[in-house]
Amino acid sequence: MTRFFLLCSLVFLFAAGRSPGADYERREIRGIDYHVLIVSPERVSILWKGADGQLINTFPKAAAAIRKSGATPLYLMNGGIFEPGAVPSGLLVQDGEELLPLNEKSGRGNFYLEPNGVFLIESDGTARVLPTKQYALRKQQVPRVAVQSGPLLLSDGQKHPKFNEGSSARLHRNGVGVRDDGKLVFLMSDFHSPRFPNLWGFAEAFVQLGCREALFLDGDISQMSLLDDPGRASNHFASIIAVLETKETE
Repeated sequence: MTRFFLLCSLVFLFAAGRSPGADYERREIRGIDYHVLIVSPERVSILWKGADGQLINTFPKAAAAIRKSGATPLYLMNGGIFEPGAVPSGLLVQDGEELLPLNEKSGRGNFYLEPNGVFLIESDGTARVLPTKQYALRKQQVPRVAVQSGPLLLSDGQKHPKFNEGSSARLHRNGVGVRDDGKLVFLMSDFHSPRFPNLWGFAEAFVQLGCREALFLDGDISQMSLLDDPGRASNHFASIIAVLETKETE
């Protein structure tokens, strides 16, 4: 997969606190600085294409599409791993429509480090992170939103069996987890952290934040943006995860 790393365009949230519809803070976990965003699943959307079929592959495009639909974006973060041409590497469900099917193939790279998995939110607001093979056995209707990526960080509280606590592969990363109370945890390392996490440490950070299910989304180019930030810039992505303002917070 072609990767574009644009250091000058990395956008982070600089002030800790509460935003309408989401709780954000910067937190140090095991010597690594993270951006932590905790939200209710019903406030989360996943975008890849607009109503016109065109790609929504930057934060400004995503914000414009959300506002055009009558909603208000609060935060944006890149979704799962993707291929050249801004095509998600696996399953993509947007607004209850499966735009790309589940990818059960074998391959090289983080996406294919089995077990990989699917982050999904059902129409009733229930959020899950499921192993790809478990998702393939589902008999329920298509979820409201879903994105496939990998590797699976946590499943039933257990770290991925191939993770090594002593691994020297420390990189910028972002991911999503589900807490026992049903809320979502979006987590991203701070680019200015003294060091980056390896995959074992990244999974452990989700454990410390109360998650039993978690999925690696991407690295290198990952960003999290507060939409009110006038200096925001954007890398190019495939899927984009959006936290929306709701009527209760207006």
